[in-house]
Amino acid sequence: MKMTIEVDCTPAEARAFLGLPDVSPINDQLVAEMQKRMGSNMSMLQPEELMKSWMAFGGQATEGFRQMMTAAVGKAATKP
Repeated sequence: MKMTIEVDCTPAEARAFLGLPDVSPINDQLVAEMQKRMGSNMSMLQPEELMKSWMAFGGQATEGFRQMMTAAVGKAATKP
C-alpha cells in the first residue's frame, strides 16, 4: 500500500508545526553584520590593495596564491 500526503504550508508554518524555533531574527542580524563588515572592507578588494597586502608578505603570498590557483585548475581539469 502506498499513500501520498501533500501538505501546503509556508516554511514558517512548517517550523511551527514541527516545533522548531524561528531563527529569522538571528539570521537577519547575521546578514546585517556580514553586510556591514563587507562594506567596511570593500577597499581591500581593490586590485591595488590586494597587491599591497600580498607584497607585504614578500613572495610567500604570491607563491601561495599561485599554488592555490594551480590546485584549483588541476581539480577542475580532473572532473568529468
